[in-house]
Amino acid sequence: MRERLTEWAYLSAWRGIRLTPQRPASALARRFADRAWQKNGREVRQLRRNLARVVDGEVSEELVREAMRSYARYWLEAFRLPSMSREDLDRSFEMNGYEPVAERFAEGKGSIVALPHSGNWDFAGAWVPQIAGDRLTTVVERLKPEGVFRRFLEYRESLGMNIVPASGGDRDPQAVLGERLDAGDVVALVADRDLGRKGIEVKFFGETTTFPTGPALLAIRNRVPLFTARIHYEPDRAVCHITGPLDTGTGRLRDRVASTTQAMADAFAEGIGAHPQDWHMLQRFWSADFERTEP
Repeated sequence: MRERLTEWAYLSAWRGIRLTPQRPASALARRFADRAWQKNGREVRQLRRNLARVVDGEVSEELVREAMRSYARYWLEAFRLPSMSREDLDRSFEMNGYEPVAERFAEGKGSIVALPHSGNWDFAGAWVPQIAGDRLTTVVERLKPEGVFRRFLEYRESLGMNIVPASGGDRDPQAVLGERLDAGDVVALVADRDLGRKGIEVKFFGETTTFPTGPALLAIRNRVPLFTARIHYEPDRAVCHITGPLDTGTGRLRDRVASTTQAMADAFAEGIGAHPQDWHMLQRFWSADFERTEP
């Protein structure tokens, strides 16, 4: 019953927000964000701790509130994105530095773009096939309940993305992604996530955490460039900057994966540090947080 209620809530939001005019929908999202900030629940407290590392000191309540408003804006846009026209998307999203990726696609060569949970990454994923006209493949985590996962799957496929489940699929995701790179696809991977023992240690804003090895390993094994993306919000649009490619090094595979993943984390940190309010990280992220007792 609980899973059905969760699925119903997501579906209702998807339908309701798309039927609501932009201005009242935006006002509703801001009110929701401000209410969550005022309640100061567990996720907001975790966001505050995460932002404290980004700014290296005390976090102003204004920054926390703006971060919650940015997070609410992402969900508002995500619910409305399937009904946006190509012209609306082009007006709402600005892409910079995509030329090297586009050139490789035109030559039938694949590229990897890694990005953090900043701004609106779904806009970026939709922009590549709808505006640039290039094929894009990405990985999605299997959410619970299953009905919500399928809704997100259908949602991203409706935007023109090819989707590979991170788990529960018929084949290993790395093998599928390798094939898509051989076919010349742009492979986009959201890669700022603490994976614990499954990840590799990096320094991120001066403190140890873990990052997924997937982007680096995929780039090295398939001999394709690994770019990074920075996405932030302006008042009227989301803005993306593609940088790289990263130096994947030479020598032992383990050392190359470690140095490349650290370079990726450094690139993420530079973008997040410039626009901390747009980093939507409401989960525990640094190892030290897992050793604390939740207040």
